[in-house]
Amino acid sequence: MIDGMMTRRLLLQGAGAAALVAALGLPAFAKPKPIAVALVTSVPIEQQWISRLHLALKAAEARGDVTYVYSENVANTDAERVIREYAEAKKDLIIAEAFGLERAARKVAEDYPDIAFLMGSSFPEQAPNFSVFDNYIQDASYLTGIVAGKETKSNVIGMVGGYAIPEVNRLMQAFMAGVLSVNPDAKFLVSFINSWYDPPKAKETAFAMIEKGADVMYAERFGVSDAAKEKGVKAIGNVIDTSEQYPGTVIASALWHMEPSIDKAINAVVTDSFKAESYGPLSHMAAGGCSLAPLDPKLVPQDVIDLVKAKEAEIKSGAFTVAINDEEPKSTL
Repeated sequence: MIDGMMTRRLLLQGAGAAALVAALGLPAFAKPKPIAVALVTSVPIEQQWISRLHLALKAAEARGDVTYVYSENVANTDAERVIREYAEAKKDLIIAEAFGLERAARKVAEDYPDIAFLMGSSFPEQAPNFSVFDNYIQDASYLTGIVAGKETKSNVIGMVGGYAIPEVNRLMQAFMAGVLSVNPDAKFLVSFINSWYDPPKAKETAFAMIEKGADVMYAERFGVSDAAKEKGVKAIGNVIDTSEQYPGTVIASALWHMEPSIDKAINAVVTDSFKAESYGPLSHMAAGGCSLAPLDPKLVPQDVIDLVKAKEAEIKSGAFTVAINDEEPKSTL
C-alpha cells in the first residue's frame, strides 16, 4: 500500500511515475519549458477580449516559455472537435476563449484529466483540471467613467455592448458608477447588439444614440468609435487602447492585462501545481490585471487627470473598492 503521507511529487520522482499517476487517477501536469499551448476562439484574434489573450501568449512565446498555436473563428458546433484535436495532440495547456465554447471545453476536459484547461467563464471551476478566468477590470472601467462624466456637456452618454452578460455588465456598471461619482446629472442610453463582432451594427446603434444627444460614447464593441469619430463626439475604449486608431476621439481606455493569468497557468503546469481554481482576481488593478491607458492632457484637462490619479491610488491601496455589479445596465434617459 502506498503511504498516505507521500506526496504526489515524490511519487513522480520514481521510475514508475507514469504508472503510479495512472493507477492513482491523478493529473500529471509537470512539464519542462517550453510547454505546448493552444488557444481556441469563436471570433477573430483581433477582437478585444481575444487580443489580450493572444498578446500575453505571444509574450510567453517570445520568452521561450511556450510553443503557441491558435484556432480562430471556430463555430460553436465545431468547438468540441477542435478542442479535442488539441487534446489528442497532447497540448499541455488548452485555453478556450469563452461563452459558446464552454460546454465543449468542459466536456473535453473531463476526458483528458492530465491536460490543463483554462476557460473564460463566469461559472465555477471544474476539478481537477479546469480553471476559469474573467475580465474583472471594473477598477479601470470606473476610472474611465470619471473622465466621461467630466467630459460630457450634454449629460447624455451612450453605451453599446455585445451581450448583457456578467462579463460585460460589470464593466458597464462600473463605468456608470464612475460617471455618476463626478456628475450625478448624467443620463445613459444603453443598448446591446447581441453579437461579439458586428462593427456595422454597433456603429449604427451608436449613430442613433448620438442623434439623441449623446456626446460621449462607451465603446464596448468595435464600430462605436467609428461612429463617434464621424460625428465628432468622444469615445471611451474598453479592454484595448485604440487611441492611435482614433486620435482625438478615444480619450480614455480601460485596459485588460492577461499576463498575470497566463503566466500563472504556465508556471502551474511547469511546477506540477495546476489545479481547478478561479483566476478572476488576477484581473484586478492591484494584481496588475488592468490599468488605465495614459491620459493625454491635450484631450483631458489636468484637473481631471489629477482626480483620476487620486482615485487610482485609492483603488491600488485598498482605500476604495469598486463594486462588482453583474446586473444588466439600463437606460436612464
